[in-house]
Amino acid sequence: MSTSSTVLGAGRLGIGVLRLGPLSVRVHRRGLLVCLLLVAATLGAVLASLVLGDIQVGLPRVLLTVFGEGLPVEELIVQDYRLPRVATAALVGVALGMAGAVFQTISRNPLGSPDIVGFETGAATGGLVAMLVVDAGVVGTAAGAVVGGALTAVVVFSLAARGGSDGLRLVLIGVGVGSVLLSFNSMLIVSVNIYDAQGAGVWLVGNVAGATWDQVAVLAPAVVVLAALALLLSRALTMTELSDGTAVAAGLPAGRVRVVAGAVGVAMCSVAVAAAGPVAFIALTAPQVARRLTRASGPNLVASGLTGALFLVVADHAARELFQPRQVAVGVMTGVVGGLYLAWLLTREWRSGRA
Repeated sequence: MSTSSTVLGAGRLGIGVLRLGPLSVRVHRRGLLVCLLLVAATLGAVLASLVLGDIQVGLPRVLLTVFGEGLPVEELIVQDYRLPRVATAALVGVALGMAGAVFQTISRNPLGSPDIVGFETGAATGGLVAMLVVDAGVVGTAAGAVVGGALTAVVVFSLAARGGSDGLRLVLIGVGVGSVLLSFNSMLIVSVNIYDAQGAGVWLVGNVAGATWDQVAVLAPAVVVLAALALLLSRALTMTELSDGTAVAAGLPAGRVRVVAGAVGVAMCSVAVAAAGPVAFIALTAPQVARRLTRASGPNLVASGLTGALFLVVADHAARELFQPRQVAVGVMTGVVGGLYLAWLLTREWRSGRA
C-alpha cells in the first residue's frame, strides 16, 4: 500500500492517491490522518470504559475476557454488562454523526441536524406511541421510532419544498414541527400512569445503560448498511454544497440526491433513537468538529461518524462513573455540553445573518 500525489494540483490541496494492488482511490491526506487518530482515540476510550469502573478489571484480563478466556465474574462484568453498552454507544454515535453530516450538507446549514429540525423528536414520538398507547414492547417501540422519524421527515420536507431548497427554511420548519411534537410527547407522558411515565421519561432522555447483545445484533448491521449507502452518496453530496444551478449544469440531479440522502439520514437517526432514545446534540456537534479537524470540503461522513462514536463512548463513561454511586443517562451529559455548543453556534450564525 502506498500513497502518492499524481493528480495535477492535488498536492497543494492535500490530496493523494492511495494504492492497494490494482485498486487506487483519491484521499484527503489530513482527513485520512484525522480518521486514523479518531479510530485510535475511540479504541482507547472503549478500552478505558471496559477497564475502569466500580469494579476494575485490568487491561490484560479485559483482553482475555473479550476473547473468551476470562473468569465467570469477569465475563459477567465485561462481556455481559460493559461491552454491549459501549458497543451500542459507539454504533449510535456513528449513526448520529453521519446523519448529522448528511442533513447539514443537504440543508447547507450547520443548524440543519436531525436533533434540531425535529427528526429525532419525531422518532421519539413514534416510539412513545408504540410504548404507551399500543404497548408494543421493545421491538414495537423500535419500529415505532423508525416510522415516527420517517413520517416527521415527510412532513418537514413537504412543507419546506413549497419554498424551494432554502436550507434556513428547512431548519425553521423543522424546529416548528419539532416543537409541536415535543408538546405532544409531554402530553402522552402526563396522560399515563406513574410507572409507565417513569419508564418513558428515562427512554426520552437518551440512555444506553442496560444494552444487550441482542440489541447490538440488530443495530450493527443496520448501521453498517446505512453507512455504506451514505458513503455511496458522498461524492454527490459534496456537489450539492454548490448552488443548484452549478450542480445541475454538472449533470447532478440535486433534488433527487437530497431526497435519497435525506431518506438515508432519517433512517440513521431513527435507528439510533430506536436503540438509545433521542440522544441530544451528537448529530449537531460531531460533523462540525470533524469538519474543523479535517479542513476538507464535503460532508466528511467517515470523520463525522467516528467523532460521534468517540463523543458518545466518552460521554457514556462519564455518565456511568462521575456521579457514583448513582449513574445518569448519557443524554444528560450530551445535553449539558451540546447546549453550550448550540448557544455558541446560534450566536455565530446570528452574527453572520444565517439565523
